[in-house]
Amino acid sequence: MVTQLKLGSLTVDVVFKNIKNVHLSVYPPGGRVRIAAPARMNADTVRLFAISKLDWIRRQQRKLTVQERETAREYLERESHYVWGKRILLTVREASARPSVELTPRRLVLYVHPHTTARSREALLDGWYRDQLRIAVPPLLERWERLIGVVPRRFYVRRMKTKWGSCNHGAQTIRLNTELAKKPPECLEYVVVHELIHLLEPTHNARFIALMD
Repeated sequence: MVTQLKLGSLTVDVVFKNIKNVHLSVYPPGGRVRIAAPARMNADTVRLFAISKLDWIRRQQRKLTVQERETAREYLERESHYVWGKRILLTVREASARPSVELTPRRLVLYVHPHTTARSREALLDGWYRDQLRIAVPPLLERWERLIGVVPRRFYVRRMKTKWGSCNHGAQTIRLNTELAKKPPECLEYVVVHELIHLLEPTHNARFIALMD
């Protein structure tokens, strides 16, 4: 069940779920606030919790307000993109062949049909980033599975709006954000290790921190 809580000018989305603890999140870019609360918790308790966290919520919203954000991509010639943390310029080549992406030392080349829309170009490049991650992840898993002593049943790669990765402890699976293919390789490795540790410890408690260390 999802409801909204009003605290002056602040609106908080509240969702009641079959969980043990309360989870508070402030999402970019606009600072939307969401509380996930145990199904057994009553509305007054959730309100008091939100009030107790108002200062923290406002601080997070201010941080989001001042953060610099990349301009929206238009997928045009000589536009800047990133591959494994390195800035590279885009080249768009129109051709009748099957759309594809090629990475050269100096360029990220999009081969597209004439008059292809920006959305189609974006979808093509997103698929390419997804493929890069699917290639990069297995060697990392092979290395860290041995060190940590845990093997996920499966990993998924998908575009995620608010997380770099996630773990389904019950299903023993992990998910990784395709955007990681734009970041330095050590970022992907850190997230892989983080999610593997969650297969052992689902929360961010002292045991999780010790295992990460």
